[in-house]
Amino acid sequence: MQAQPLAGKAAFITGGSGSIGSATAKLLARDGAAVLIMSRGEDGLRKVQADILRSVPDAQVEIHVGDANSVEDVRAGLDKAFAIRGRLDIIVPLVGGGPFKPFLMLDVETFRKTLDLCITTAFIAMRYGAPMMKEGGSIVCISSNVGKMPFAYLSAYHAGKSGLEGLVRAAAEELGVAGIRVNAVRPGLTRTDASSMMFTEKTFLDRYTEQTPLGRCGGEPEDVAKAVRYLAGPDSSWVTGQSFAVDGGHELRRNPDMTDLVTQMFGQAAMDAVKRGQSPD
Repeated sequence: MQAQPLAGKAAFITGGSGSIGSATAKLLARDGAAVLIMSRGEDGLRKVQADILRSVPDAQVEIHVGDANSVEDVRAGLDKAFAIRGRLDIIVPLVGGGPFKPFLMLDVETFRKTLDLCITTAFIAMRYGAPMMKEGGSIVCISSNVGKMPFAYLSAYHAGKSGLEGLVRAAAEELGVAGIRVNAVRPGLTRTDASSMMFTEKTFLDRYTEQTPLGRCGGEPEDVAKAVRYLAGPDSSWVTGQSFAVDGGHELRRNPDMTDLVTQMFGQAAMDAVKRGQSPD
């Protein structure tokens, strides 16, 4: 019988009905962890739960419907995850996102919402989950290589993920005394439900492939989930405060120029105004 390095442990995952969340939950369950997945939609959670149980019939998988930006919802989910085995060992805050839009076309509300999605959701899970963990606990956030490599027209997302990585380092410094590790995985372009439209645009994919040393355009959710599993498990017991790139080597090069595609989205007049340093509104 295959060893289960996470046997007896319990995990809490926000964004659990998404592609990376479901892949992560499946791998953690396969390694023996009881898993609670949380997101805003019950139907999506039920589908993920059923898929995991088909793959890992003896898995313990619970669901919790809630908003990762709500302290009340997250605390209720954390309590439910803790109750499964009377402990909480792994927290994976997975919620994030941001608009593909020129800087001078962003508004304050959109910018704040992006920071909340990328940073505040992780902070809530970490802030209220860490006190429930014992020595050996592991928090694994999901960043993006956009957080390290500025990408034109993704400035809000860049700021959000850069801020998340700062939070990871700060939390790792303070929670280390309690024996809790805090790390992040930094995916490159990954094939998910949210990014599916990108994979239908050949020009976009070709430009990404040119900037990827391993030559595969886009990772799969399982590529990211395997990195999360490593950081969540005992093999990474001497690792904290790190952000690991899982991007086919993309960070060795640069982000592609998508100005022509953005121009198609917003129109030449708007882009001409942006180039003059003016708001097109």
